[in-house]
Parts: sequence; C-alpha cells; structure tokens
Amino acid sequence: MIDLALEEDAGLGDLTSRAIFSASHRSRAFISAGQDLVVCGAEVAARVFTRVDPMLKVRVVRSDGAAAKRGQVILRVDGPTISLLTAERTALNFLQRLSGIATQARRFAAAASGSGVRVVDTRKTTPGFRALEKYAVRCGGCHNHRSSLGEHVLIKDNHIAAAGSLGRAVERARGAAPHSAKIEVEAKTMAEVRAACRARAEVILLDNMTPAQVKAAVTVIAGRAVVEVSGGVTLATLTQWAVPGVNVISVGALTHSAPSADLSLTVEPSRR
Repeated sequence: MIDLALEEDAGLGDLTSRAIFSASHRSRAFISAGQDLVVCGAEVAARVFTRVDPMLKVRVVRSDGAAAKRGQVILRVDGPTISLLTAERTALNFLQRLSGIATQARRFAAAASGSGVRVVDTRKTTPGFRALEKYAVRCGGCHNHRSSLGEHVLIKDNHIAAAGSLGRAVERARGAAPHSAKIEVEAKTMAEVRAACRARAEVILLDNMTPAQVKAAVTVIAGRAVVEVSGGVTLATLTQWAVPGVNVISVGALTHSAPSADLSLTVEPSRR
C-alpha cells in the first residue's frame, strides 16, 4: 500500500525539492495535530518516511490509540531534506485518514458507553484500505463486523429475492456453509423477523427500522438470536437504538463518512 501510494505521488521524483536542495542537505520536522484527535497510522507514517529513505530517522511521540490535543506533536523526523519532503504528503495522507476514522470511532464508543451495545463497522471502506481502516476503528474503541464476504453468512434482501424466500435462503445457506459459520439474516419488516426466527437464524439484522420497531422486534426475537441494528444510526441518535435486547449496532459512517483529521508537517527553520 505504501509503495502504491508513493508511486502515485512521487513516482517521477520530487522535482521541486531536488531543484532547491542538494543531496547532502538535512532538515528536522515534526507532525502535529491541528485538532483534538485520536492518533492512528503513526507507525504507517513512520514507515513511509523510511521507505522513501532509510536515512530518515523517525521517532513516534504518540502511539496509535492515544488521544492528542491540538498542537501536540505526533512524530518527529530528521534526515535528508529531499527525502523528507518527498515522503511528506503520503505520510500525512495515511495518518490523516486513519486518525479521522479513529477519532470518529472514539465518539461513537463514548456515546454507547454503559449501554452494553457493541458498535461495529461495515464493509463500506475505501477499496484496498479495509485492513487499515478497520484497524483505525479498533484504535478508536469500536469493533469490527466481518472483514470479507467469506467470514460468515449474511443473507440480505437481494439474496432473499433471488432465492424466492427468506426461509429458502437460510435453508440453502445452512446446508452449504461450514459448521462454524453463523447464519445472519437481514430483516426489514416484522414478518421477516418472524421468518428469521422460524428459520433459526443465529443473528438477526434489523435494517432501517425505527426505535419503536426495534423494540417490537426485540420482543418477538426474545433472546433466540443476537440482535443487530443497522441503517440510519447517527452519533446524535445512537442512544435511541441502544435499547435493552440490542446487542450490536453497525454504522457505515465509522469509515465511509469519517472526515480526515487535521494534521500537518512543519520543517524546523534551517540554521544554515
């Protein structure tokens, strides 16, 4: 991932830096937070610098998962100026994106604190970045849903439509899936909730239901399955769905709508 990002940004070299500085010119710099945030991607950023040039020396000041206040230093780097500036944007891109997700996740984790509900992400991630983005979710204090289609069975509306019925889809999945794979079924209506219970689904995902509908569905399920809620849940409304009987709330916004964190690299003035 680092090589791909560097090829995209610096595959032809850094024309500006090479025009201004000699190969022997050295600088010191630091990356600092422009807002209160949760750090994530510090080690990735460090590896960007050393991937560009092993002569760059990096010291991570605040590790992944740590809270940082505006103005606090995240990492320091010194070495050849051309290499330092060549790596700058790529290192910041990783650090800003991942810290933004971790910061968003920390807010959701705080909102769910004490409810007993686990807030999880989804597969709505940047293509190619899923492993890092789900790591950032964990750094922020939330949890991961499945990381790929192969982890467990999740029967959604289109599976049901193509199979002909919810019950038929569950029957076929149970007959073919490994014995260790849980069967999760998405339900949009109370009729589908009842059908999922009859089919003995281990997990029932209540999709885009109102808080009142969720409470009614929890009563119908009556502990026979893990209850997941998804769709329409925001940071401001999370507590409306975090009701007794709900075990998991999945939030795509943890990754797909997290704003990049405000971080910047500052080169210390040269003494030359």
